[in-house]
Amino acid sequence: QVQLVESGGGLVQAGGSLRLSCAASGSIFSINAMGFYRQAPGKQRDLVAAITSGGSIDYADSVKGRFTISRDNAKNTVYLQMNSLKPEDTAVYYCNAEVFNIGTMSTRWYWGQGTQVTVSS
Repeated sequence: QVQLVESGGGLVQAGGSLRLSCAASGSIFSINAMGFYRQAPGKQRDLVAAITSGGSIDYADSVKGRFTISRDNAKNTVYLQMNSLKPEDTAVYYCNAEVFNIGTMSTRWYWGQGTQVTVSS
């Protein structure tokens, strides 16, 4: 089995910063892409940022210039540094990862449990 454990969410005032972390563990042979999605109440879950094992990065337009994604491949961990936060960034943030599971000898996407980010105005 593979687990993704997130940390770093919380309450912050507009203009503030938070750093999310997501650590993958379990039957991992390799991880290709890792990233964060977010879902606000009544809305769909949307991509925030993603990074491949080779370092290719993709950001949602709404967070470009404010958020930075990075990863530590040795620790199977991905980070999301969020600066200049806005009330519209309020959502549950979910980590996901494309993992080759050595137990099942197959690749699939896994999700974290989600962490709440609330930005007050």
